[in-house]
Amino acid sequence: MTNDEPGPLYIDGTRLRDRHGREVILRGVNLGGDSKLPYPDGGTHIPTDFADHREVSFVGRPFPLDEADEHFGRLARWGFNCLRLLTTWEAVEHAGPGIYDTDYLDYFAEVARRAGDHGFHVFVDFHQDVWSRMSGGSGAPGWTFEAVGLDFRRFQAADAAIVMQAAVDFGDPNPHQASYPQMVWSSNYQLPANGIMWTLFWLGHEATPDFLIEGVNVQDFLQRHYLGAVEQVAIRVAEMPHVIGFDTLNEPGTGWVGMPLSHRITDPRHSAPVPLKPGPLWTPLDCLAAAQGLPVTLPVLARAPDGTMTLAEESEFNPKGVRIWAEGVACPFEKAGIYTLDEAGARPVAEHIFDRRDARSLSLSNDCYAPFFKEVARTIRRHRDDWIVFAEMDPFAAVKRRDYPHEMPERWVNAAHWYDIAILYTKRFSPQTSRDIVSGEPDDDLAGLGRRYLRQLSSYAAQSAARSVPTLIGEFGIPYDLDEGRAYRDWQEGRTDPSIWDDHRAALALMYDAIDTLRIHSTQWNYTASNRNDAWVGDGWNQEDLSIFSRDQIVDPADPDSGARALGGFSRPFVQSAQGALMHMRFDAGTNAFAATIDVDPAIDAPTIIYLPRHIYGDRFNVEVDDASVDWVYDEATQHLSLLGRVAHRVTIIITAC
Repeated sequence: MTNDEPGPLYIDGTRLRDRHGREVILRGVNLGGDSKLPYPDGGTHIPTDFADHREVSFVGRPFPLDEADEHFGRLARWGFNCLRLLTTWEAVEHAGPGIYDTDYLDYFAEVARRAGDHGFHVFVDFHQDVWSRMSGGSGAPGWTFEAVGLDFRRFQAADAAIVMQAAVDFGDPNPHQASYPQMVWSSNYQLPANGIMWTLFWLGHEATPDFLIEGVNVQDFLQRHYLGAVEQVAIRVAEMPHVIGFDTLNEPGTGWVGMPLSHRITDPRHSAPVPLKPGPLWTPLDCLAAAQGLPVTLPVLARAPDGTMTLAEESEFNPKGVRIWAEGVACPFEKAGIYTLDEAGARPVAEHIFDRRDARSLSLSNDCYAPFFKEVARTIRRHRDDWIVFAEMDPFAAVKRRDYPHEMPERWVNAAHWYDIAILYTKRFSPQTSRDIVSGEPDDDLAGLGRRYLRQLSSYAAQSAARSVPTLIGEFGIPYDLDEGRAYRDWQEGRTDPSIWDDHRAALALMYDAIDTLRIHSTQWNYTASNRNDAWVGDGWNQEDLSIFSRDQIVDPADPDSGARALGGFSRPFVQSAQGALMHMRFDAGTNAFAATIDVDPAIDAPTIIYLPRHIYGDRFNVEVDDASVDWVYDEATQHLSLLGRVAHRVTIIITAC
């Protein structure tokens, strides 16, 4: 009995199956967190004014090729069988419109090929966060700002974006500075630079019909160049059977879609696409006024102890009156007659240009995502028809209960993201005092938190089941610098025992327990080869630190598990492929007992594969199968238990440690 090399997968309702007909569970990781950044000196902890944005290179992300076997071997040893392999539009097309970095494309294709050599299924993620590095995130090339007439050098001064390299004082040894609070990068979605770019990306035809770049509307210009970069990667990996598809676009911004122009939304029940969150309440008109160089005074929301939002104060933004449109460039929204400027400031003209269409509410899903998903599918399937579309909406979709478009491409997967937002933003794990940061719902203990995770993830699975498609949680995970890096301080003081990761393991165990219960697919965020136990650095991007690996954690280079953070939290037994249909799967981290139930289909001539990590079971464990006709064998090298059934039967497998 063998486990074949990875190949194409096909969708069977809510299940994924391989060419043998086995149900496959994808359990993977995002590779890697620093792939958003140029190599080798593109980290946000390194000062830059982005003047070199056309000359950068991403060759070396996620790691130099001479390190590939080390990293892929480690990830395979830890049981992962899938990679969400990151690239960016900027990595492919940074030099200018239509100028592709062939050295990078060659490099990326070789990384993808070697992933297959190590047994991984791969899907390609074109990653972005808040549009671009120049607006505080990652993704789009710097020339996209230049093409629409924005000067990104002025963003920070105009309060149009919060950019770490411009916000922090690199001369201050303290990495936690008031000017750059943790996770503040996500606030950029609501600020002028992102509002302008995403609105042009989604609504250029309707909002600015006469705004042409190179003879086409700005929306077509931006989307076509993005899709052109996607196509360049598709061409390079089309002949690799283990590359199973493409993500549509990581966590796209909503821009001002669904927002009234000047009406300030304070009711959390409003249908606006973005939920209320602490911070200033920008309207599109505020953003456009600030972009024109006008100071704006905004109300600021704060979160009360019960989780509700209250108006706390008013603050002035862009007090210096810095204009972010380049010299001589007129605002295209003003030219389109959406608003006017006079001595009193910005005045609304077309109040519902962004939220109404022909007397109906504009739908982000159906009016924006639907045609975009269709174009992504068309673009990649020109080069391989069987590719799966891993469809992803904005990061606020789940909170706002926004469904996928009515019309979707064939062969798609719900690839939404899910995090415990409280852990992510507070970097604390305290089940006894935890509250759902959105609903305010409290939990009393680990069990209550686990029920919340299961309830939240169940909503994703239910959404998929209603459309008869699989669910893959494209991102979830935890910060490893919990409690201001307490585990790192322990490590530096000589405590290298696993107990320093107890909180991390407990949090991850609850997440994977829910994923197991629902039998859904997942790719944890993330594995960063360059990660450091340094609050300035972390994953190299905006002081995030969610990598399951750090070279700073390596004690024994000869130990393939050395370098892991909370290994037992993410490397645990699971059914990688089932000879039939997987009906149940559960791992008890307290007793190390694993159980799975499979409806065996003997017509499938390939075994069930269960990953049994050596760091949990060693080389000795008990296997109980309630059907004597099932043969099994364990491969020590791969840590795979293979079971082959001869008759149609519901089989239960129980594995316990000796």
